[in-house]
Amino acid sequence: MSSSLDPSDFTPSHILIQLSDTHIVREGELLHGKVDSHAGLRTALEQIEASTLKVGALLLTGDLADSGDLVAYQRLRDLVEPVAERLGTPVLYAVGNHDSRGPFRAGLLGTEPTDEAYDYVHWVDDLRIIVLDTSEPGEHGGFLSTAQLRWLADELATPAPGGTVLALHHPPVPSPISMVNKYLLAEPANLADVLRGTDVRIVLTGHAHHSSAGVIGGVPVWVAGATAYSARTLGPADRLTGMVGGEYTRVDVYADAAVATAIPLTPTEVIYDVTLDEIAQLSATH
Repeated sequence: MSSSLDPSDFTPSHILIQLSDTHIVREGELLHGKVDSHAGLRTALEQIEASTLKVGALLLTGDLADSGDLVAYQRLRDLVEPVAERLGTPVLYAVGNHDSRGPFRAGLLGTEPTDEAYDYVHWVDDLRIIVLDTSEPGEHGGFLSTAQLRWLADELATPAPGGTVLALHHPPVPSPISMVNKYLLAEPANLADVLRGTDVRIVLTGHAHHSSAGVIGGVPVWVAGATAYSARTLGPADRLTGMVGGEYTRVDVYADAAVATAIPLTPTEVIYDVTLDEIAQLSATH
C-alpha cells in the first residue's frame, strides 16, 4: 500500500501527557488492600521519561490522593515534580471528587489551604490549557457553577493562537458502566453551550477508570483510564468492578485537531521495531 501523504503533515504542535485518578495513599498502605497506586504512577513516569518525547505538560486530572490526605499529596508531589523538572515541563493539577481542596493546595501547590474551586489557565507557548474544578465537597458527582461557566465563556471568547485544551475531572459524556453514570458531570448541556464554536480542540477528563471517547458541543471528549486501577466495562449492569492494571494518555495537539492515545502500564513484548525507511524497503520486496 502506498501513500502520498507526508508524515510531517502529522507532526503535532504540542504533546501532553494526561495522568488521571492516581489515588495515592500514604507510604506503606495499599489501595483497597491490593493496589500499590504509587508504584503504578512511578511506572508511568518512568515510561514517559524513557520515551525522550518533548512533553509540553504533565496534566493530572483529579482523584490525585485517594482520601484527600495531606501526606499523600506530598508523596505525590515528591514523585512527580522531580521527573517534571528533568523533563523541563510543568505539572498541571486538577481536583477530583476524592480530593480535598485545602490539603490539595497545601500539599501540591504549597499555598494556603483554602476551599474555593481551583480553576486556572496555563499557557504552553501558543497552546492554552484551561483547568476547571468540577468537584463538589462531599459528593461523588461533578458540577460547574454558573460563575465557572461564565468565566470559561469569557476566557474562550478570545481564541488562542495554538488552540485550547480543556481539562476537568468528571466526564460530560455517558459511560458504558451504568453505575458510573450516576456520578458524571451534572447538566452537561450547559458546558456544551459554552464550548460550541470555540477553539477547544479536546476536553480531557478522568473519573471513570476506563478510556472512552465522546463529543460535547461539537468538541471531542476523552475519558482517560486511571493509573491506579481499571474499571471493567464488560460485566453486569448493576455491578462496578475494579480490576488490577492501569493506563495513562498521550495527547497530540494539531493546528485544528487533537488525538488522545491510551498507553497501558503493563509491560509488553516487542514484536517489531523499524524505521520509516526500513518499512519502505520491506514494502519494496513484497
